[in-house]
Amino acid sequence: MTEWSVTEPRKIPLTDPVSRLQIRIVNGVVNVVGTDESSARLEITEIDGPPLVVTQQGSTLTVTYEDLHWKGFLKWLDPKGHKRRAVVSVVVPAGAEVEVGAVAAETVISGIRGRTAVRGVTGDTTLVGLAGPVRAETVSGALEAQTVTGALQINSVTGDVTVVDAGTAVKAETVSGDLVVDLDPAAGLDGPPADIRLASVSGEIAIRLPHPADARVEASTTSGAVSNAFEDLRVGGQWGTKSITGTLGAGRGTLKATTVSGSIALLRRPDPEPGGDDWTAPSSASGKVL
Repeated sequence: MTEWSVTEPRKIPLTDPVSRLQIRIVNGVVNVVGTDESSARLEITEIDGPPLVVTQQGSTLTVTYEDLHWKGFLKWLDPKGHKRRAVVSVVVPAGAEVEVGAVAAETVISGIRGRTAVRGVTGDTTLVGLAGPVRAETVSGALEAQTVTGALQINSVTGDVTVVDAGTAVKAETVSGDLVVDLDPAAGLDGPPADIRLASVSGEIAIRLPHPADARVEASTTSGAVSNAFEDLRVGGQWGTKSITGTLGAGRGTLKATTVSGSIALLRRPDPEPGGDDWTAPSSASGKVL
């Protein structure tokens, strides 16, 4: 095992291959990029407070503090008094497994094909171009995912969740955060049927489906409003619980969405213009851009 104690900005020489990356920091930024290169690179450009401990044991690379462990990570819910900050950038082979824990720190992960796990307390999380299974948890930070084609599982308390060009498997739950999910029209053409399951207590849910869509739809809200852009779906209920149900296309996929007091909107993605980019941020049933 090789170990470094980092007290000032520096690049860490990595000579052994890396197939697993673990990072845990408080305040600052984490950037992880997957590439087709076989080697890994690590640079710490800012550091304040206690030293970061960098270890490489076999093919596992770990960047953390001595007192910050993955198992008890959420106990750092209140980062006051933890006067520390670091900016960590890592390039790893795209097939590596990545685990990131961030307290009041921004996390950006892109280009990873291996398993990805992210835990955030108050910092925002951005996931781009991930092909492996992804599990992301956040307390109050916003989470954005774009072109995540692997199975995506998200849990949030108050943070808003936005998923653009989603793959065929998305499970997302929030307490009061809003959920916006935009399905990639190409995701289900050659792959498995869509399995989209969304739930919130008081957050709004907006789902944009490609046209034509192919799914069995069950969406309901106990006291919120509903909006439906598909003629083949039925809107039921006038007082109290409202629902949107029915089958789109052959009904190969599954779309389930539930919320207690939030609104639900099922939107239809417009046909793409030749040579153009048709994406615009979907709106909720109340007309607010989420």
